[in-house]
Amino acid sequence: MIRLAIIGAGLMGEDHARIAARDLPGAQVQVICDMDRSRAQSVADATGAADISSEPEAVVSRSDVDAVIVASPDFTHAPLSKACIAAGKPVLCEKPLSQSSAECLEVIEAEQNSGKQHVMLGFMRRYDQSYIEMRQALSDGALGRALMMHNFHRNVETPAADFTGAMAITNSAPHEFDVVRHVLGTEFVSVTAHQPRRSDARVAPVVMVLETADGQLVTIEINNNAAYGYDVRAELVGEAGSIAMNNVAYTRTDMKLASSTRYDADWRGRYHEAYVRQNRDFLRFVETGAFPAIASDCWDGYCAAIVAEAGAKALATGQKQPVTLIPKPEFYAARKGVAA
Repeated sequence: MIRLAIIGAGLMGEDHARIAARDLPGAQVQVICDMDRSRAQSVADATGAADISSEPEAVVSRSDVDAVIVASPDFTHAPLSKACIAAGKPVLCEKPLSQSSAECLEVIEAEQNSGKQHVMLGFMRRYDQSYIEMRQALSDGALGRALMMHNFHRNVETPAADFTGAMAITNSAPHEFDVVRHVLGTEFVSVTAHQPRRSDARVAPVVMVLETADGQLVTIEINNNAAYGYDVRAELVGEAGSIAMNNVAYTRTDMKLASSTRYDADWRGRYHEAYVRQNRDFLRFVETGAFPAIASDCWDGYCAAIVAEAGAKALATGQKQPVTLIPKPEFYAARKGVAA
């Protein structure tokens, strides 16, 4: 039985705990950690966790914890990932690894120095069936050469009143940055970013155009005040055809001379199955030491941070910005997992 510590008992932490308790045979929620102990206790009661804590660093080093899921605020992700590396514990860290590419490099250095991969990053869209089929269609040659990939990512409203266009790039868009790299199998080399003008004070959508090293164009729209629902779509256009993601709706209502489908309020329903697949892959990683073939790692976290930094600068300056990565370390090309 793999004993898991969940750090963070907010929406994401609670979801991870529930998935571990309900959908991961062979896993046991050992401890829920949150600065709000009442919140931690509530999640522990709902998931059968044996203990709660408000000290994340102490939880990482506990002898009764085999692996860690980090779902605490973004600024804690890199320090806690480094703590897990130092403790020799596999960790599934929610995105982003860090919003700072320099801090991502610190985690990369710590992981390389350990000699093994410990950090699996929670870019769960790689496990979504739509993106899996897009990637397969491209690798099978059915679409011919990829030319463009169009993406939009819409939320009902911003999580905070002071949410900005730059925050849309650094907080929301990394999911697109990662999954597009994964589907196309290439890196971004430049980005431009633009915003239309709204009639009110709410943050307007951000639209980015990115170029890849293989000569494809990628468009990404991030609209955090879309109002009508949570909606993520993508279309991959090749020389021989295209493949597009449909809205996931399990039912349709027909009444009063009209037909309608519903949207989710947020990402949890839309990507539940992707989270389950991801977390099962993490459990196999913990059990076997073999890093999952399609999972994101620290290198992918660094790449997303670099693109986000360039995108934010492009939005601020109104000018195209280069996306410049360090050479990919052989360590990540070889996928050196934690020994079982």
